[in-house]
Amino acid sequence: MYHDVILSPVYGIVKKIAIQSHSRIYRSDPLFMIKKEEGGLETILWNRSGEVQSIEVQEGDQVIPGMVLAYIKEELFD
Repeated sequence: MYHDVILSPVYGIVKKIAIQSHSRIYRSDPLFMIKKEEGGLETILWNRSGEVQSIEVQEGDQVIPGMVLAYIKEELFD
């Protein structure tokens, strides 16, 4: 196992956090929803399974591209 980082791809505001610390996530689970500056929602997915190690943002936080949203411990046998 190794740790991976979930980064924001857009400028915006975190509208929904669909995961919890230390919860299990599965391939293509929605993790975050971000309301983009230019309008519309960006859904952040992750294409692997693992365990959420920590969530680095809260709902209502402003984010920029490259900002860390969460750390995930990936399972390589997925």
